[in-house]
Amino acid sequence: MSAMPGGTALPGGTEDHAMRRRPPSLQDPAGRLGLFTLLYLYQGVVAGFALTALANHFAAAGASTAEVGRHLAVVGLPWVLQPLLWGPVIDRAAPRRMGARRFWLVLALACAQASLAGLLLLGPAASLTAVSMVLLLHSLSASLADTATDRMIAGSVPAEALGRISAATRAGFVIGSAAGAALFAWILGTWGFPAAAAALLGVTTPPALVALLVREAPGDRFLSLRRDGPAPLPERGGAAETAAFARRLLAAFRSREAATLLALCFAVDGGLALFQVPFAVALVQVHGWEAGALSRLQAMLALLGGTLGAAGIGAYVDRAGPGRALRALLLACAAAFGVAGLLIAAGLGATTGPFILGLSSVVPALLYVALLPAVLLASRAGRASATQFQVYMAAMNLGDVAGSGLAGPLASVVGPAVVALGVAGLFLACARAAGSGPPRPSSTISASDRAGRAGGTP
Repeated sequence: MSAMPGGTALPGGTEDHAMRRRPPSLQDPAGRLGLFTLLYLYQGVVAGFALTALANHFAAAGASTAEVGRHLAVVGLPWVLQPLLWGPVIDRAAPRRMGARRFWLVLALACAQASLAGLLLLGPAASLTAVSMVLLLHSLSASLADTATDRMIAGSVPAEALGRISAATRAGFVIGSAAGAALFAWILGTWGFPAAAAALLGVTTPPALVALLVREAPGDRFLSLRRDGPAPLPERGGAAETAAFARRLLAAFRSREAATLLALCFAVDGGLALFQVPFAVALVQVHGWEAGALSRLQAMLALLGGTLGAAGIGAYVDRAGPGRALRALLLACAAAFGVAGLLIAAGLGATTGPFILGLSSVVPALLYVALLPAVLLASRAGRASATQFQVYMAAMNLGDVAGSGLAGPLASVVGPAVVALGVAGLFLACARAAGSGPPRPSSTISASDRAGRAGGTP
């Protein structure tokens, strides 16, 4: 038997029953796996609507590559500013009765759903600009939720299980984006924008509610706005504390390895956007593809790479380490875009469009499974870990925004074959810069962190 606080003993059967009935929390492998997968599923559904189905829908309605690229850049802007906006908020979050990070997660998801409800006010003749502005508000809230989620991952997942969590979250995201792209492309084409906006709100609400069910610790409150004790007081004043925080953050990026990883994050997403945005628009406007069919194909390819492929890559990352896997997949991306460029140069772009889309989407989807553990391991130490991780993520989002913005002007002066071959060269340079990659997990976790996780399970 064990004793309760105050010395009252619980009978063995009662203790076991209480343990079985405790709420799911991040201390349970199944609880954290389910929560993180569903939160990324949520992100994927919105991305499938906003970045694929909606972009293809407006491209079919006559929007130019520049207009579609501007929409993608506007929606992605809060994700670029994420470290400045939300990293310090999560890193310095006060203890809460419902969990310091979970409080912000639940609040952000509530605001995100309220933003999606705003799409219903735009009507059937909504312009792409108006839709972009409402989705910008959603991205502000969703990026806060993502910051809290990533900090919860970094603080609860053992290093030896990061590959599996990366694969699960990637699978959640791509399943959501695939389902979102296919479902909302059909709804947009059949019933129009208001019906698609209503369906988006209905589909995303259940996974958002899961954040209420899984606690950071078993003893956390189900829902509470109260702090868990008095608010922490700054030791040297607000300005001095902010300056010290900034110095710690800058120090984290002074090493060659950190700077290289930061550049890789920017280059990967930038190169992908430079090719994918104009190629998708050209398939609809030049080669006569139907927008819904293109969205469904993109969804199917994303689903293939993010489920079966991600599971295999996740296991490989845990076995070999993220460095080796990252370099191998960068080389695979270079080969994929090289083949795509040669096919387009040979005049086979229209007839081999599905194959080219597969090369330019499935292989990069696998790359992210190796990239995320590398970034997490590089961000785990120190009091600015959430902000440090979000700087890496912001570099990826900045690359995506920059690539989307430059895709239109570049496509007007350079053919798609040259762009594809240029992206292949970029991935080759990234593979060479990556070298042996980030250190293995065991060498990047502090001694105190390892001691705190001794005896734990993935």
